[in-house]
Formats: sequence, C-alpha cells, structure tokens
Amino acid sequence: MRSAMHARGAACAVVVALAATACGGGGSSGGGGGESGVLSSSWGDPQNPLEPSNTNEVQGGKVLDMIFRGLKKYDPKTGKAENMLADKIDTSDSQNFTITLKDGWTFSNGEKVTAKSFVDAWNYGASLRNNQKNAYFFGYIQGYDKVHPDTGSQTADKLSGLKAVDDRTFTVALNQKFSSFPDTLGYAAFAPLPQSFFTDHAGWLEQPVGDGPYRIDSYTKGSQMALKKWDAYPGADKAQNGGVTLKVYTDNDTAYTDLIAGNLDLVDDVPAAQLKNVKSDLGDRYINTPAGIIQTLAFPYYDSAWNKSGSEKVRTGLSMAINRKQITDTIFQNTRTPATDWTSPVLGADGGFKEGLCGSACDYDPAQAKKLIQEGGGLPGGQLKITYNADTGSHRMWVDAVCNSINNALGNDKACVGNPVGTFADFRNQIGQHKMTGPFRAGWQMDYPLIQNFLQPLYYTNASSNDGKWSNKDFDGLVDQANAETDTAKAVSTFQQAEGVVRDNMAAIPLWYQNGSAGYSERLSNVALNPFSVPVYNEIKVS
Repeated sequence: MRSAMHARGAACAVVVALAATACGGGGSSGGGGGESGVLSSSWGDPQNPLEPSNTNEVQGGKVLDMIFRGLKKYDPKTGKAENMLADKIDTSDSQNFTITLKDGWTFSNGEKVTAKSFVDAWNYGASLRNNQKNAYFFGYIQGYDKVHPDTGSQTADKLSGLKAVDDRTFTVALNQKFSSFPDTLGYAAFAPLPQSFFTDHAGWLEQPVGDGPYRIDSYTKGSQMALKKWDAYPGADKAQNGGVTLKVYTDNDTAYTDLIAGNLDLVDDVPAAQLKNVKSDLGDRYINTPAGIIQTLAFPYYDSAWNKSGSEKVRTGLSMAINRKQITDTIFQNTRTPATDWTSPVLGADGGFKEGLCGSACDYDPAQAKKLIQEGGGLPGGQLKITYNADTGSHRMWVDAVCNSINNALGNDKACVGNPVGTFADFRNQIGQHKMTGPFRAGWQMDYPLIQNFLQPLYYTNASSNDGKWSNKDFDGLVDQANAETDTAKAVSTFQQAEGVVRDNMAAIPLWYQNGSAGYSERLSNVALNPFSVPVYNEIKVS
C-alpha cells in the first residue's frame, strides 16, 4: 500500500478550512498543545483525498487507520491478521469466499455497517471511472477486467464477483485461487463506506466519516488535523485518550525540537541528525523497534535509458557501489540494517524473508561496480541524479552519502548528485506523472505482513505502487502461481523465486531495512509502534 516517508501530501481535498500558515508545525501551546486528554503528534499533509481506496502513502494511511475499521485488523504487536468486523470468512477452494459480519457495528454518523457498505465501497474503489490509486487491490475479484480494463472504457459498473446476500453476509468470487486473500482484508482499501460517501461525496471529502475509534473534527491543510475520540465506538479497541491533533511539519528536525521544548507530544520518525542525542534527550521515552519497512532506489522504466539491453548491469553496478554498512552505521545509528533482499526481517524466514537473497549484488565492491557500469554502457546522460523529497532532513543525508559512495567507486566526484524536491506531496505527484529521469527514493511500508505485499504491489505489471512501470512476464507468472498455492510453504518458496527475478534484473536497488523510531513527552504513557512503524494511537494514555 504505502510509499513510505509510503511512506506515507499534495492537493488533498479533505479541507475544512484553508490556511496560509507556513508548515512549521508545533505552535506555542505548552505540554504538547494540550487540550486535556488530547495528544499532539507530528504529521504531513496526505497526498490525496482520504478515500480508503485512494490513499497509498503513510501520512494519509495514519488517519485512515484511526477513523476506519475493516474486516480484519493487524495485531499491533505481532502484525497477525485477526477478525475485526468479520465474524467469519469461509472458503472451500481459496477462490470463493463467504464473509459474515459481526452485528452491532455502525459508522460514527449512526448508520449501520452492512454487507452493502463493503460491496459498494469495493465497487467504487475498483471502478476505472473513479481513478482510485488502490484499484489494483480489487484486481483478483471477478469482473475487474470489465470495471477497470487495461485499455478502453469500462463496460460494467459493478464487480460481478461481489454479491450482498443480506445485511450481514456477502460473497466474493475471485478470478483465480488466492489463499492469502483473507489476510489482506485489514488493509484500508477494503474498508466499508457509509451511504453519505455516495450521496454527498463532496461533503464527505470535507469531513470523512468512518467506523473507527476516532472521528475527524477539523482539518486545516498545511497546519493540522484534529481527531477526537468517538465515544460510541462499538469495537473493543476504544481510544484511551481524548483525541489526537496531527500537526503538519515540513522538517522533522523542527518537530523534534518542538518535542524537546514541550510543544509537541509525539514524533514518530526521529530525524537522523538527532539519533546521536535522542537517548540523552529522552531516555526511556525513545522507541527503536523493528518494522516492516525497506528503503530502495527505484528506476523510471518508462524512460528508454533505463529499459534497454545492458541497463541491468548498470543498476547492479550501482548497487555494488553503495557502502550500505558504512552509511547505516554513521548516519542511522543502528536504526537501519543493510538490506540483503527486497522484503523485511519482520516477516521471518517462514513468512518469506530470505537473508542474502540479493547475493553479491548487494555487497560493496567498488571495482566490480565500476566494471559493470562500464559494461552496461555507463550512466545514462553521464550523470546520476537521485530524486528525493527534501522535507525530511534524513533523506538529504543518506542520498548525499549514497552519491559519495558511488562517486568514490567511479572515481568521479560529479557522477552522482542528489535532486531534492521540496515536499513529499510534490515528490509523489512528479512520480505519479512519470516525470522521473533517474533513480528515486522508494521507501515501502508493508500494508500487511505477507511476502506478497513486498513484491506484487511494487513489481507486478501495472500494479498500484509500481511507480517505475517495471514489467517482467516471468515475475508476473510466478506471482500468479504463488497466489494460487494453498500450501503456505510452497507459496512462500514461489514468491522467493519471483524475488529472484527482481534480483537478476535489479528492478530496484535494496538499501536498508528500517526500524520504527519515535520519541514522546512526559505527558504520555503506553506508547508503542506497531510492526508498520505507526504509533498505536488508540492505546496511548495522556496524563
């Protein structure tokens, strides 16, 4: 789902009041800006309107995780998919599913959550007409080719594989076996939607209504979003605080400074420049924990320079020119680990993580790096420009370090340079408009803890987060085969074969696995990050 740091905005339509306030965040209110029982947390404007099927980056995802609950929920400690609104999900063939809902769930406007709430939401998300970024997640449901064809106009308005049987039951028919399908249903794209979303879409976008433990009270783009506890929330995971004020920062160093000064309660991404100070600054109020996040360099395969014969040698050479250990040791202070595959250690060996799968292509070998880049025809245009968003200071630091490593390997101090883009929103918009001409930052935060999620959304042909438009029939075929496999161990093995295709083509350069890091004020207790590196907001207590 999510382009991290998915991440993890631009012209978000969820605007209650527009403000010209500069994004310094913070404000001057003491104790974190503290209304009693309400905590304040660093944040960034979402890239897109907060429609569940249109949010595929971290900042918007944080909000959706607070205001929505779906069929499944991922355990905040283990990441395991557990039933939430689903009472049961039955199948006899891993292709046809009957989903029964628990009784008693409503949206925060009082409307009952029914099977139709899911069916209507999924049909909306899948429709080509609605141009939703997460439409691809509905691609396994029968009829997707009619409502979202690869070419031409859609010829149907609804997915033929979705049927509401009664208020609490609906059926899902897939176009092939997908044994892990139920475990994907905690992802926000599969959330239910109230009828107000369809009858007053513009009004809903101004103030989204969900079925989660929080409701949106107000949003001023570029300044802050205020979420309040929904007292009538029917779930067991009720908010333990009065609400969360998400404050917009364009510089996480400023957010950290505000935390230390008492003007902010929670920073959920400690900037690299502060890692050397954070333990003395915060003591046991600093969190550093493994997370399902990997940082990579992606490439624009829609640019012929990166899609020609021999270009895989250039990419592999660039990978071997990067001294991952030196960068993670000196810049990231043990909050990053050099990557040796394209997934995350959080998955574990049984879940698909395979340490060393990248092989020598991820080993620092400057001599071999230079040789491969020369054999591949050299750097396109003679210079490598790595594009990144500059509103997080850590990105500039590591991009500069990567370029220095590449320059040293090639014996040319101008071979690689950083190419900053002002904000995350602008950065993501340029990527979405296919304006990249060279490698670009492509952090990935898992949507659900399956190896499939680290591979298919990013590298499958025309997948939702395949920003570079890489395409390989062998990879696609192995992913299809793995998804159809009912034996978990065999499915994981087949996914790893697909990952081998990514490696052999160096579809993206894996850099490092990222821990979740956070710091919080003395007002807070019971603070934790889930395996997705997102604060478990509903469990935080405010003194």
